Amino acid sequence: MTDSVLEVHDLNVEFPTEDGTVRAVRGVGYRLERGESLGIVGESGSGKSVTALAVMGLLPGTARVRGSVRFEGTELLGLSDARLSDLRGSGVAMIFQDPMTSLNPVYSVGYQISETLLRHNPGMRSRAARARAVELLGTVGIPSPERRVDNYPHELSGGMRQRVVIAIAMANDPDVIIADEPTTALDVTVQAQILEALETARAETGAALVLITHDLGVVAGHTDRVAVMYAGRIVETGSVEDIFYTPRMPYTLGLLGSLPRLDREEERLTPITGSPPSLLNLPPGCPFAPRCPLRRETCDRTEPPLRPAGHAAHLSACHFADELVGTGAGEVFDTAGADTEALARFADTAAQAPSTHAEEDPA
Repeated sequence: MTDSVLEVHDLNVEFPTEDGTVRAVRGVGYRLERGESLGIVGESGSGKSVTALAVMGLLPGTARVRGSVRFEGTELLGLSDARLSDLRGSGVAMIFQDPMTSLNPVYSVGYQISETLLRHNPGMRSRAARARAVELLGTVGIPSPERRVDNYPHELSGGMRQRVVIAIAMANDPDVIIADEPTTALDVTVQAQILEALETARAETGAALVLITHDLGVVAGHTDRVAVMYAGRIVETGSVEDIFYTPRMPYTLGLLGSLPRLDREEERLTPITGSPPSLLNLPPGCPFAPRCPLRRETCDRTEPPLRPAGHAAHLSACHFADELVGTGAGEVFDTAGADTEALARFADTAAQAPSTHAEEDPA
């Protein structure tokens, strides 16, 4: 017997194109317990959102999906769209990245919340659904919900629209909520409010959470475990403490080194140079090797498997994970600083340039 609510095993997603096959997701796997929260982080294009859409069964028909996605023991891959529609919203709910495109512009937000309630509760009356919609809007922190329930999406701010999407996701008390970058394009204050609304949704529904983001700072205080993705696969996974304090993958170390920290004012940032590889033509060996300061000959030949690093629950895909014990980002990556020579040349040029202001007439 297991208390797992969602199990993803060896998930692979490919998209055929005129130029070849894009391997967007390669062997991703994770298990989510009831009430647990998992953060999935990585650069844009690493396969985070495609993984979530595959779990929800929302990929286009041209996508080739292999592997296993089990929700409460039921295999989701291969289910009919009608059966998946019964599970979406009530079993597994998703908060999409852009609420302006996921909300219908010609219906009020109250109508859209009521719609998902009536879809999964056939015996519910419209008046009760509207009352529940008002209650949900208040729960996620929208002021004057009894008035806002009749607003259209364009009449709300970006933060309020994101709250509406969260309200829709929690409407039917799902067992799993997948939040796909819910704080993207929002300022810091609104980000904090949205994350608070997300925590409220978890508390109200008791749902497990998959939080997808490119911001390590977001997952630090809102998840139990973290999975770092790169080039379509998970390259490191473990508890928040494992990832933040004892990273065992150079890519994870680089991500942490490029994150500004208020508690270390003197510490310079250590950016990761280069760009992620094309998923259309992946190089042999480790996909991170061209950007990795620890690169060696074996890295170009063999892609490292995901294996224990320190203990069984902390996994890393690096041939030299043991060498990173007690190592800081500044010891592996070059630090970023101001180009003093360029600044000096700029200052000299500015000093020698003729003034553009007209001289005052002495008369």
